[in-house]
Amino acid sequence: MRKKTWSTVISQEEVAPAIYSMWLDEREMAAAAKPGQFLSLYCADGARLLPRPISLCEVDKEKGALRIVYRVAGAGTRELSMLHTGDKASVMGVLGNGFPLQGVQGKRVLIIGGGIGIPPMVELARALAGGNDNKIILGYRDGDIFLTDELKKSGEVFIATEDGSIGTRGNVMDAISKHHLNGDIIFACGPTPMLRAVKAYAAEHHIECYLSLEERMACGVGACLACVCKTKEVDSHSNVHNKRICKDGPVFNASEVEI
Repeated sequence: MRKKTWSTVISQEEVAPAIYSMWLDEREMAAAAKPGQFLSLYCADGARLLPRPISLCEVDKEKGALRIVYRVAGAGTRELSMLHTGDKASVMGVLGNGFPLQGVQGKRVLIIGGGIGIPPMVELARALAGGNDNKIILGYRDGDIFLTDELKKSGEVFIATEDGSIGTRGNVMDAISKHHLNGDIIFACGPTPMLRAVKAYAAEHHIECYLSLEERMACGVGACLACVCKTKEVDSHSNVHNKRICKDGPVFNASEVEI
């Protein structure tokens, strides 16, 4: 399901320095949304033509609402952060392919998020909370953590910070090693160096692994080929060894992509 519309802002707040949480009133999109998918939000300033892709953090199908959590990284996201309750946001969604949930029931699951790759893991963890042994590993730069309370409702949370102010000093792989964490399947989202390390760990331990790739996107619907990643198989759309992250992803089996 994909459409472009004006959605009403239900609420917005700053949950950590430069990290904003926004709820949007969008019943039709909420009914179709799955963990791991994303929205494209357009700026009102005509000088910024390209939308900002932002992952879904939570989906409230009963209330018909979507939550996004994003970092202010430039003029576009700064404009979005200035929206208030009742304002309208130009939104296209829902976009992309989410995390595969079939066959996961009863498995030991490692849910790994780093930085602004943490928000999409909230809805994923909630979807997997029933009947699974969820271990949730979160990586932050420092003590300005966010979304931990939401994630603690869906599994046991382990935190790593680069400066050692909270949890394990280092990154998510250091936390996994320190706590001797293991699983049957891994879901991860975060910066490329983290995903590269997670992929290597999964391959070494023969663990099924799915990665949500972060990349700059333009159209968001797979037409422009601005966001591609290298793959083992030839893509039927471009006839080369790549996949469009916005259309074919952003979630891929780790064995399918080269990062």
